[in-house]
Amino acid sequence: MEDNIDVGSDALRALATAYGVATEFWDYHGTHRHVPAATLRAVLAAMDVLAETDHQVQAALTAAEAAPWRRTLPPSVVVRQGTRAQVPVHVPDGAMVRLRVVLEDGSERALRQADVWVEPREVDGATVGRATFDLPRDLPLGWHELVADVDQRRTASRAPLAITPARLPLPELRTEQGERAWGLMAQLYSVRSANSWGIGDLADLTELTSLSGELGADFLLINPLHAAEPSPPMTPSPYLPTTRRFLNPLYIRPEDIREAAYLPNSQRTLLEWALDALKPMNTDSGPIDRDVVWAEKKSALETIFTAGRSRARAGALRRFRTEQGRGLEDFALWCAVAEQHTDGEPWPLDDPAPGALAAVRRELAERIDFHCWLQWIADEQLERAQHTALASGMRIGVMHDLAVGVHPRGADSWSMRDVLARGITVGAPPDMYNQQGQDWSQPPWRPDALARSGYRQLRDMVRTIVRHAGALRVDHIMGLFRLWWIPDGAAADQGTYVRYDHDAMVGVLALEAHRAGATVIGEDLGTVEPWVRDYLADLGVLGTSVLWFEQTDDRPRPPEDYRELALATVTTHDLPPTAGYLAEEHVDLRRRLGLLVEPVAQVRLAAQIERERMLQALRERFLLPPDPTERQVVEALHRFVVHSPSVLVGVALTDAVGERRAQNQPGTDTEYPNWKIPLADGGETAVLVEDLAGNARFSSLVTAVRRELVERAATRESPTRRSARP
Repeated sequence: MEDNIDVGSDALRALATAYGVATEFWDYHGTHRHVPAATLRAVLAAMDVLAETDHQVQAALTAAEAAPWRRTLPPSVVVRQGTRAQVPVHVPDGAMVRLRVVLEDGSERALRQADVWVEPREVDGATVGRATFDLPRDLPLGWHELVADVDQRRTASRAPLAITPARLPLPELRTEQGERAWGLMAQLYSVRSANSWGIGDLADLTELTSLSGELGADFLLINPLHAAEPSPPMTPSPYLPTTRRFLNPLYIRPEDIREAAYLPNSQRTLLEWALDALKPMNTDSGPIDRDVVWAEKKSALETIFTAGRSRARAGALRRFRTEQGRGLEDFALWCAVAEQHTDGEPWPLDDPAPGALAAVRRELAERIDFHCWLQWIADEQLERAQHTALASGMRIGVMHDLAVGVHPRGADSWSMRDVLARGITVGAPPDMYNQQGQDWSQPPWRPDALARSGYRQLRDMVRTIVRHAGALRVDHIMGLFRLWWIPDGAAADQGTYVRYDHDAMVGVLALEAHRAGATVIGEDLGTVEPWVRDYLADLGVLGTSVLWFEQTDDRPRPPEDYRELALATVTTHDLPPTAGYLAEEHVDLRRRLGLLVEPVAQVRLAAQIERERMLQALRERFLLPPDPTERQVVEALHRFVVHSPSVLVGVALTDAVGERRAQNQPGTDTEYPNWKIPLADGGETAVLVEDLAGNARFSSLVTAVRRELVERAATRESPTRRSARP
């Protein structure tokens, strides 16, 4: 982006600013950039703001300034408990108004009008005044409603009111001996057992939580379990789901469904044959084929579904559907349509004719029932995994992951179309690791529309995800503050930032997490404004520290300088496992895929310098023996991270078994088998769940981490005085 581009008029930039659209920013090189006028107009158009001509810009500015005065109440109000807040109420000048709060429990509280004078204003030919009301600081946490009664109007004005936690309480993350919590990190689909259906599933998750608890781990971080398409081709990326609210039934273990035990012998035999056909895939270290797996598993699930269920089980399913409400029914409807839809045909759910949608629901009622049933079964199996985690001694249990967005043609994009921007995708500007920028092909929330909806979609999504979670990792948590919007057809570096009401967005997240008793971890890597980390820490949201990204003056940051309120790890899913990173696989892979914008020799030299400086930091702490092996270096890096004060320490399962292949290469789609790499060792021999307990490399790394945690808790001795262990 060059500084001599057309940046538009002052009025255009003022209009963009009014809608939270950045007109300038600083890139990762520290260069000041101006956003092109074409980008500003495209982003504003995605919010239904016309700004192609000077007349349109002036008209839009006038409308934006008058918008609050045209509403009696704000679209929604989100306030942190215990803080001072006021609510403006706009009424005809001189009218009497009363404001009250209807609490969740049905009780009401009248609000006191504040002594605040605001000059009345002419709006649409009428004089409008503003009354200001104080919100009591002692309102309880929850979702309430503001109700404004104006003069003798028969209909009161209403707006959602959310009272959110002042601070999320952290669970006890230290043992009585002072040891901090640690856990494993795994891509669930990649971790299979001998009885898997070719892909890791919720039964494997249950086994992993049991093993983790036995090893003394307190959490198991897994990839997002969000649902993908119900028919092939299934998008492999868990970070590009069709919905973020509901689960991917691909993770169901069919034979663990209660009704499967009562199938006639002939039908049980069909299930066994289907499983036998997929079992050889469990030991194959090649890319996972989700479509093949889902074809067999879906057929098995349909067999079980049609077998029926007891009165008690049918009642439990009905209650689940009632609890999940319209969101589940719409998702199931979308799935029923999507699995029958042929490309090139009109999309039935877009038919605007009166009664068309209801007719589709009636026609596909049985398939809608099936997809609702799948969600119920997946929910049951996920609940079992979390129960097993806690029963095995884990203090947190399953740590879920929330993707930053959804597929542009998915279920959420249809059912939430009123709060998503069109003609725009989300991504990231260029940075050191992705020098061309990233386009994630996801439609962003519209800040204005989300506020008008009372943040209902965000609330329901988070509430569903944390049902059976001890913690929630939020991918790219900066997305609750600002997102990089890219107009359709533009390169990833031709976007701009759009700001959100972060107090509301983070507040809704915190409220639902608090109610579920879940810890929140924000993935705050990359370009993050410094105040954001302080803001989140003040709210009790943990950050993320990845060893390779923790740098001070181009050298490894001393681990003692890491944040305490953070999940500290050596690596992340967007980098090769540590063994591969040490071998410069991240450079080789980007070179092969044509992702480098600098000479490969220059990038490789930088990687070698980075590695040598890290090894030197390990030597200075006596964490490395002479001539260390790859395993010893990997263990030393994890011990280095344990030297940090971070309350959570994560160990990637790929590091624990010596895997070298990356799960994902940002900036690619089909050029690399992203999200298809099964768990294997350095020789690309598959590692199964039941192999982990006896895997020497796995046991050695876990032992090293646990021993270091014990020693760090037991002594305040300087780490540089410690002797190295082989």
